[in-house]
This record gives sequence, structure tokens and C-alpha cells, in this order.
Amino acid sequence: MTQRALDPSGDEPNRSSAPSGADRPVMTDADSELDPVHPAGPPAPGGGRGLTAAEVAERIARGEVNDVPVRSSRSVREIVRANVFTRFNLIIGVLWVIMLFVAPIQDSLFGFVIIANTGIGIVQEWRAKKTLDSLAVIGEAKPTVRRDGVAAEISTSEIVLGDLVELGPGDKVVVDGTVAEADSLEIDESLLTGEADPVLKRAGDPVMSGSFVVAGGGAFAATKVGREAYAAQLAEEASRFTLVESELRSGISTILKYVTWMMIPTAIGLVLSQLVVKDHNFKDSVARTVGGIVPMIPEGLVLLTSVAFAIGVIRLGRKQCLVQELPAIEGLARVDVVCLDKTGTLTEGGMDVTEVRALNGADEPYLRRVLAAFGASDPRPNASLQAIIDAYPVPDGEGWRVTQALPFSSARKYSGAAFEEAAGQTSGWLLGAPDVLLPEDDPALGEIEQLNQQGLRVLLLARVDGPLDDPATATGADPSALIVLEQRLRPDARETLAYFADQRVATKVISGDNAVSVGAVAAKLGLPGAEHTMDARKLPTDPDAMATAMEENTVFGRVTPQQKREMVAALQSRGHTVAMTGDGVNDVLALKDADIGVSMGSGSEATRAVAQIVLLNNSFATLPSVVAEGRRVIGNITRVATLFLTKTVYSVLLAVLVVCFQVEYPFLPRHLTLLSTLTIGIPAFFLALAPNKERAHPHFVRRVMRYAIPSGTIAAAATFATYLIARHVYTGPGSLDAETSAATLTLFLVSMWVLAIIARPYTWWRICLVASMGVAFLIVLVVPWLQDFFALKLVGAQMPWTAVGIAVIASAALEYAWRLVSRHFPV
Repeated sequence: MTQRALDPSGDEPNRSSAPSGADRPVMTDADSELDPVHPAGPPAPGGGRGLTAAEVAERIARGEVNDVPVRSSRSVREIVRANVFTRFNLIIGVLWVIMLFVAPIQDSLFGFVIIANTGIGIVQEWRAKKTLDSLAVIGEAKPTVRRDGVAAEISTSEIVLGDLVELGPGDKVVVDGTVAEADSLEIDESLLTGEADPVLKRAGDPVMSGSFVVAGGGAFAATKVGREAYAAQLAEEASRFTLVESELRSGISTILKYVTWMMIPTAIGLVLSQLVVKDHNFKDSVARTVGGIVPMIPEGLVLLTSVAFAIGVIRLGRKQCLVQELPAIEGLARVDVVCLDKTGTLTEGGMDVTEVRALNGADEPYLRRVLAAFGASDPRPNASLQAIIDAYPVPDGEGWRVTQALPFSSARKYSGAAFEEAAGQTSGWLLGAPDVLLPEDDPALGEIEQLNQQGLRVLLLARVDGPLDDPATATGADPSALIVLEQRLRPDARETLAYFADQRVATKVISGDNAVSVGAVAAKLGLPGAEHTMDARKLPTDPDAMATAMEENTVFGRVTPQQKREMVAALQSRGHTVAMTGDGVNDVLALKDADIGVSMGSGSEATRAVAQIVLLNNSFATLPSVVAEGRRVIGNITRVATLFLTKTVYSVLLAVLVVCFQVEYPFLPRHLTLLSTLTIGIPAFFLALAPNKERAHPHFVRRVMRYAIPSGTIAAAATFATYLIARHVYTGPGSLDAETSAATLTLFLVSMWVLAIIARPYTWWRICLVASMGVAFLIVLVVPWLQDFFALKLVGAQMPWTAVGIAVIASAALEYAWRLVSRHFPV
């Protein structure tokens, strides 16, 4: 498997990660069964050749396979259960069964509506599941396993006990094992142990599943597979389509809890009022009692939230965006700071060598030969080294023998190699960041600064004496050449940065490269504040001071992996919601700590596993789509939640008023089913899926209830006033039906005005939506068989016009109340 190694200039390497969203335990010796320090199992047979085909078949027959199922979504059974067996479906189901025995089918329509809603929810989530499952296969990590001496990529689930798994920079350790081969192999176990420093591994050392390679290479023999391996828990948790807590979901749960508390005593009072206090037809009493209880339940709110999220997943899936945690769509919409990596985000992976400048009289032909050997020394070249390889291939038959290699690390910001040259001479070389390898007063730094200001990347090739891994060796390095690289800008980066600026989302470029060079690249792309650059080596260590520096500057260079994590925490300490993008191993810790982690699909296994969102098309330009989708979901669910809860408020208040005034409940279930369908159900479905670019705001419950309570109160007062007046106007047989029709007219008109307010700002289709609901109700009032079906018939002219007049007054009160709330109760 080809992996992109860490960039010698200090920029992001090939990135990797660990399970998303889970708390990583600190391993101790007491963790007997999961203790990776004491692995069990045989070493890899066959030495460096790995298992033979016969040995693999034998282990498969014994069941020694890493067959832990990794699901990217809920199963179909779980989807059905989650949508069918809900608290409110149970309540409505019981009431529906009662109505089927005591009333005409018209009064049981609410039950069929619930069945349809539940079916829609199941189908949409099933579609989202199919999308996620297909994307998960595309983004699945495929480790390289050596069998019969041949290395090949296989699925993680195909690894068997004793397999020899190869490792390179950015690779995740997918099962527990023992190191069989090590070439300066450094593994980061921080996601498991909390220790930030990489661990140098030698042959015979244990490796923990869930850790990842930051430098060097090697191979390990699998000693625990399947459910015995620690990876069995980590990998499944990492890639599961989780319905974790979000403000939207927790807010709706809070609302439903309060609704339940209000509904139970109110319903009991209504039952006693209709069955005991009022002595009339038992079946009619039951029907009106149920008619008072059913509208208290905001049954469609949870459905529409799930549908909106599911459709969001499907829409993003079509753009090759894998959402590993559902609320990540919501989370990114709330982000106000995006931390970007330069390489792979603002620039493409490939680079070109534009110039090699010899220093201190070095011989240029010899330097080209050194660069050719240096490129050939790394079996997994990164973008910078690949550019050197392309520019300076090794001459045929003139290869130098590598006597020592030093892989790049983010802490050092350079790599090294020592050679035995063709003439028998030996030499040692370092390649990396000039401002790290050169003293601060070196005259070459001025020349480098000019190149950096042009947005060019500059590496220093320096000759050294002594062990490459000794820090003192770098101190005495003799500069030999500057390698100037030109980076390829992403064509879509400018538009994406402009989108975030327009949406008032601050963009911070955090890179391991030189700050001036990164700032020049950002300036070419039109990033606001690109001139405010800062070398991360000068960042204050105090969290508050660091937060101030983060807010005042836009571009940061020479950033270490630990600093990235601290920078995210500093921004969060100031109340910012932070998204972090990356694709290399030095991004993993920051991705894990950020509110939303976004990884490129070409990134390392570790980054893809720890991120909530994976851009499988490797396009930073997909992020605006994710932000827009999140804003659509949050903004629209806030709108429709106000509709649903207005109904709940006026239903509860009407029931209380009926109990207090000791009168018959004015509505049958069929009336409120009609009203709910026309003023809430159908409009809410379209509004929930409509485009919405409004920036996401916090405090979902307060935002919804501050409008729902006054709206529901006004609707209940107007409706009950109409009902009481109608009781004095109509007398004799059939008077209750006439009273109900007048009250229904008022409630419909007031509810329509609430819908009209929520539908703002108006577009042609929103106007058509509201108007069509009004026309539909008018049709019910004028078509005889619909009048009979819904028991709605306006009698005379006085009372219907009175109902309209009361509705007009209530609508004016609604407008005043909404403006008052917006002015005096801002969220």
C-alpha cells in the first residue's frame, strides 16, 4: 500500500487516526485480556515471507480470522424498531385502537397518518443506510499483508492469526501483534494511553491495535484477531454510524419530556370532564376525549428530524462525503472557526522542483547525485521527496548503498540518510526545514525568506558528520543546497475560502511549513488576514495568551502535532466551535479534540477513523456543502418544531379551558387531523427539506419555545372565545356540530397565520404552499361529501364571520407577539 510519508518541510504527513468519538482508556497491566503489552499467540511463521496459502486456509478453518463485523449504520431491524417502538407511537396506537371501536373511520385518520409517517421514516433511514454502507466500503482501510513473500492489500476482516502486516507512516495498527521487522519504526499510542510521545519500536516489541505509525516502517505478526483484539472494540466504534447526542436531538428529547408531563394530568382531567361531569353519549364522549389528547402529541417532530438528517446523509453521500456520526452535519453548521492544513487542503499533493541553489561552493552535479540517492533511500516517498525523485532519478547502475536512514518526524522537521558512495567514500545528509537546520544569523535565511514570500517551499540539504539521530549532529550541519519546490494550488480552494469568509466563519491555516510561505499561498487564494502570520515556535504556552494569539492571527507555521491540539483547545476555551481538517498522522490528536474532525479520503487510516466526516473525493470544496446541509437541517427543524409545539400548546390549553369551564370538548379527532395535516404535516415536510442558509444558533429549546408558547396561547384563546360565543348563538339539535365548525374555522385561520409567519422569507414556492393549504380547507368547506366526512358545516352568516373576525384579531396579536419576543427575548 502506497502511503504519503511526513513532509520533510514540516507540513502534514500522510495522516491516520483512531476511533471516532469514543473515550480512549488508559491501558494498565491490570487489563489482562486487552493488555497489548503482553500479547499472546505465535510469531509469524515463514520469517519475513509471512504465512503460506495453506497456513492461511488452516487458520480460516479454525476460525482464527479477524471477522469482527464493522457496521457503518444501524441494521434494518434496528431502524424499524427505532421508528416503530416509540413512546408516542404507543400512546397514539392505543388511542387509535379505541377509536376504531367507538367512532367512524373519519375519527381514526390520525392512526393512518402515524403509519404513513413511520413508513416514511423507515424508508428514508434505510436509504441513508445504503448510502453510508456503500461509502464505508469505499473508505475502508486495507492493510498490506505479506503472504508467501508477496505483499498485497486485503480487507481488515481477512487478516488471520499470524499474518505479517506491513506498516508505513500513517498506517493504523489494525490488530494486536508483535513487531517482526523495524526500520526506525515510531508508533503513536496516545489515543490508547494518553502519552503524546511516539514510541520507538524494535523487533519483538508489542504493538497495540488502534495505535498508528508516525515515522519509519516495518511489519508485525498478528497475535490477537477478531473479538480478542483490542481493535475489535476500537474499529467498530470508530466506523459506526452513531446517533450520538447533539443539541438538536437532546433539545427535542427535552421538549418531549415536558410535553409528556403536561399531557398526562391534562388528559386525565379531560377524560373525567367528558365522561363524568358531562352526561352525554358515551361513544361521543370518548371520541371527543381522544380528540383532545391526540393533538397534544408532536408525533411528527421526531420523524421529520430523522428524515431531515437521513436526506442530508444521502445528499452528502452523492458528493462522496462520508458522515461517520450523524450529528456531525449539525455540528459543522455551528462551527465558527475552521482550522485548515495547507498541504492537501489549499494545495494539491504534487509538487515540482523549480530550482536547486548550491551553497558554500558545493558542486552541482554532485548535489544532483546526492538528491537522487536521497530519493531512492525512502521506499515511501512523500510529495516533496517524490518531486525530487521525478527531477533527479538514480542513474542506471550507479546506486549508492544506504547505511543509515532517519525518517521524518514532526518534532525534528527533517529526515536524513547516510550512504556508501560508488567510490567507497561515505557521507551523511539531512533534508528538511532551513529555519530549523540553520542558525538564526545565517545569511542564507534572508534568501530563503524571499522565496517563501513568493509562496515557494524551500528545503535545505545539509552535510553532516556523526549519527543522524543525534540532535547535536544537526547543530553542526554544513549547508550544501536549497531545493526550491513549487506547490500546486487547488483550483477550488479560493471559492471555498470565500464561502467561509462570506458565512462569517474564521479560517485558520495551521501548518508545519514555514509561516511566511504558507501565508503567501493563502494570500494567493484570497484568504482574509493572510498577512497575519506567526511562527508557532513563538506561540505562548499559557492557554489564554495562546487563545488571544489564535484570534489575532490567521496563518501559523512550524506547528507541532501537540501544538495543533493545544491551539484547538485554546480556541474552544474562548467559546468557539472548532472544525479541524487534516489527512496526516500529526493531525490525529487535533482532529480528535476538535468539535468536528474532517479527514480527506486519501489520508491515513488513523485520520479517517478519528474524523466525523471523511471527504472521499479529497476535495476541500465539499465542506461548504456539508455546512449548508447542516444549516438546512438546523434552521428547518427549528421552523417546523415551532409549528408542532404551537399545536401542542394550544391543545393543552384548550383541554384545560374545557375542564375549567365544564363544557364539551369542541373537536372530534377528524377535525384536528384535518387541521394538523393542512397547517403542520404537509407544510412541515416541505419546509424541513427546503434550502436554508441561515447560520445555526445555539439554545434550540429556548428558540422554539419563545415563539411556540405565545402562538399556542393566542390560538387557544381565540378558538375558545369563538366556541363560547357560538354556544350562545346556536341552540337545539345539531348545535354542537355548528359550534365545532365555527371554532375549527378560527383555529384553522390562526394556525395558517402561524404557518405564514414561519414560512418567511417568502419565495414563490412558499407562497404557493401556504395558499394551497388554504384552498384545500376551502374545498372541504364547500364540497358536500367532504363536509359530511369531516363533520364541518358553517351555519348562517353571523357566526362564521365572527369566527373570521376573531381570527383576524388573533393574527394581529401573533404579529405583535413575534416582534415583541424577537426584540425582548433574543437568544
